[in-house]
Amino acid sequence: MTVPAPDGSRDRRIEDPSNLWLIHPLGRRLLPAALRLGVSANAVSMIGLTLGTLAALAYADFERWPMAVLGLVLSVGWLVADGLDGMVARATGTASPLGRLLDGLCDHGVFILIYVALAWRWGTAGGWALAIAAGAAHAVQSSLYEGERARFHRRLKGIAQPRPPRSAGGALLRAYDRLAGIPERLARPFEHHLAEASDPREVGRRYADRAVPAMRLLSLETANVRVLAIFVASLLGDPRIFWWFEIVPLSAIAMIGLAWHRRVEQGLVFSTLSPAADNSARLFVKEQGQ
Repeated sequence: MTVPAPDGSRDRRIEDPSNLWLIHPLGRRLLPAALRLGVSANAVSMIGLTLGTLAALAYADFERWPMAVLGLVLSVGWLVADGLDGMVARATGTASPLGRLLDGLCDHGVFILIYVALAWRWGTAGGWALAIAAGAAHAVQSSLYEGERARFHRRLKGIAQPRPPRSAGGALLRAYDRLAGIPERLARPFEHHLAEASDPREVGRRYADRAVPAMRLLSLETANVRVLAIFVASLLGDPRIFWWFEIVPLSAIAMIGLAWHRRVEQGLVFSTLSPAADNSARLFVKEQGQ
């Protein structure tokens, strides 16, 4: 059974628990005031960026535990604003490509600032190299997770993804598109299956029921988990703990989650094909026995 979020935008089964019980409830409490004051979604995004910047400044002095706590509190405020801007956009019908771009830039900008603050405070070449490697891993992991989450919610509605057009750019751009498009190509058989289904919504519902565990694992790639990991590493006095957490466990989770998700899709496609294959086999045996 699908349990929609209060605003109908997300399936609660695959949401991070901190979103369900803290971040989004706080955002919904602030929503009426934001609407009453006429605060735009883009303004909320900028407020979030400001809170995230202050969090980075606090983490620049992470060796003092009160500053680490302050960094966590400000980071939670940033996460609330990050959810609230979408609520405002949906409530006012002002969602736009520019708003989504600004929201994404604010999210990435906050993490970049925090990484820089931690690396600057740690003050070694090895720390900077580790921070850069962790940031690169973060970018890949987040891109993969957001793609899988968007795919999940679209399919839940019974909507198949049309085949993307061929890249018309140069050799470098085509190579990038091929690399970035690997998850999409691996997911293509199920997209075709969904597009050909007589009842796409029913197929989407069955798919979602089976894909929930894989998506719950992938939900560990959310910003919320990283915010908590940054705080814990800061309390322990060593930001390298967080960077290695990004590089090793979160990378492994992303790969396992993707493989699990594709396995779910393959199981649904093959289970649909199996009855037809069994019927053909029975017909062949019957004919041979005549």
